[in-house]
Amino acid sequence: MSYGFTLADIEFLTSAAGTDALAGVDALELTSATYLADVATARKLVGPNVGPVLETVLLRRKAVSKMDSPERWLFTDDALQQATPAEVAQHRAARFAGRDVHDVTCSIGMDLVYTSYTAGISVGSDLDAVRVHMARHNTGLPVLQADALRPVTRGTAILADPARRDSSGRRRWRPSDFAPPLDALADVYAGRDMAVKCAPGIDPSDVPWAREIELVSLNGSVREACLWTGSLATPGVRRRASVLRTGAEPWSITDADPDDCPVTAPSEWLIDPDGAVVRAGLVRQYAARHGLAQLDPRIAYLTGATPPAGIRAFRVVEHGRYTEKALRQELARRKVGKLEILVRGLDVDPNALRPRLRLRGAEEATVVLTRIGNTPTALLCNAVRTN
Repeated sequence: MSYGFTLADIEFLTSAAGTDALAGVDALELTSATYLADVATARKLVGPNVGPVLETVLLRRKAVSKMDSPERWLFTDDALQQATPAEVAQHRAARFAGRDVHDVTCSIGMDLVYTSYTAGISVGSDLDAVRVHMARHNTGLPVLQADALRPVTRGTAILADPARRDSSGRRRWRPSDFAPPLDALADVYAGRDMAVKCAPGIDPSDVPWAREIELVSLNGSVREACLWTGSLATPGVRRRASVLRTGAEPWSITDADPDDCPVTAPSEWLIDPDGAVVRAGLVRQYAARHGLAQLDPRIAYLTGATPPAGIRAFRVVEHGRYTEKALRQELARRKVGKLEILVRGLDVDPNALRPRLRLRGAEEATVVLTRIGNTPTALLCNAVRTN
């Protein structure tokens, strides 16, 4: 169970004594092997404030995966889990350039601080008093304690990141699965320019008020959907996929791009488009941009003679009708002992299939199991990172 911070904890953590305590505990290893001994040492160093100090040190170490310099930030565990990764926050902030912005669910201030780099005036608010005080410390910006559904600013663009309720394992998220609910935000801020961050499983038909829906991936993982309204939305664009990779230029594709692409038999290469492209329903646009073809109009695998640069693509060794027996025999013939199994469009469980294939040998391969028309198909490939 995570530690529950209080306002008194924040007062201590931001004091000179708290700064010294944090430095002392941060010098401990706090690994699985040393944890019990290190906690005992921390209690001697810090005394009754060991709880918030220890939790803050641990959360700052976790935060390194989301931001570059978390050493002076304050977090709660829940707030850190929901916080936007820095690269995604920077990407979104660029669309607020020059505007006055109010982040109405600012939490600990991750989005707020990055938006402030591009915006005119930036202000935040949150209903939780602890997070309000943390955000003030983290960002140095004005942060109010306020309900997102009771506007306290005028003339600002709105940024909202509602908390996600328990969706009971559903892949599709509904507007009511968020707090505050998405439709309530749309009603309260009707006529205002707004961006609402939400889960990538949101269905466009559930948010007809969103003029543009952007799916964003980071380093191959789909991180969020962002719902844009008013003049923040791009004219003529309803769906967008934005692909971010550390150290590479971000790129986007939209439903306004050409989508002419053929459907052909497998060629030299097989391409699995980025998840943001697939989630946004822009596979045909991606294929048209890169001169690729679809294997099947209902399946999100593409094929072509030349793969796009900077992706993980699959050079096709051979392909044919899929049966488990034929695949097992071919893998044995090729002495494949390590196999990546990718499945789309077939009811095959890779974890159940793998032991039945009885893999033996020193070779590595990837097999893609899919459907072309009504034919279950196996494509044996070698994975390659393209330049």
